[in-house]
Amino acid sequence: MDITEVRVSLTEREGKRLKAYATITFDNSFVVRNIKIVEGNSGLFVAMPARKLKQFCTRCGKKVDVGSHYCNHCGVQLAAPKEPNTNIRQATHQDLAHPINQEFRDFLQSKVLDAYYSEKENPTRENHASLEITGE
Repeated sequence: MDITEVRVSLTEREGKRLKAYATITFDNSFVVRNIKIVEGNSGLFVAMPARKLKQFCTRCGKKVDVGSHYCNHCGVQLAAPKEPNTNIRQATHQDLAHPINQEFRDFLQSKVLDAYYSEKENPTRENHASLEITGE
């Protein structure tokens, strides 16, 4: 499988960990969007697209985010998790797409970070236009 295109949209703001979003095209046939480039404690890393997990409120039955203390709809206090979870990100988010093995994760990350550094050195006109439109 070849990565045929990597697009990077810079979002850097002072003091923020999120540095950019990337879109990857595989074999000119499949696209994965909303890949994040994040500044971690030991450097940049790539975070795959994810969604927040939901649970149902026991009182009103509406969906609320897992880990919420109160229902956004009726205001009832939600039950605390039964087991303390040391990794709250794992408990509240689920990857939508992700590499299956470390070898491919390393390959993907190197391609995305190469595109990020290239875009940072030589920003394209297209990315400047998108920053102006969104007000960033």
